[in-house]
Amino acid sequence: QVLLVESGGGLVQAGVSLRLSCAASGGAFSIYGMAWFRQAPGKEREFVAGISRSGINTVYADSVKGRFTISRDNDKNTVYLQTNTLRPEDTAVYYCTACSLGRGGYYGGDPSKYDFWGQGTQVTVSS
Repeated sequence: QVLLVESGGGLVQAGVSLRLSCAASGGAFSIYGMAWFRQAPGKEREFVAGISRSGINTVYADSVKGRFTISRDNDKNTVYLQTNTLRPEDTAVYYCTACSLGRGGYYGGDPSKYDFWGQGTQVTVSS
């Protein structure tokens, strides 16, 4: 069982940056594909970004490409999401998720392929 704990959210003005963190415990972190999803009020959970087990490969939703960067530090069992030039439409609860090696270490946009989810961190962007 892997426990994921997100942090770094907050209330900010449009145009600023936040760095979200997701600390993992209870498993061999380096074997998991990792991703960030987000869910705004009244909307479905949507994929934001994913990163491979090694950290070499990444994938992004079109809506955040060029503004957000996902990275990971396997020594610290942590995955990060650097969010730059935030917009009001980025307001959502941001969730960290992990896919085990046994399921392919997936890091794409299908939420059903992930094994573990964090509780989320709220990001609110005012205009």
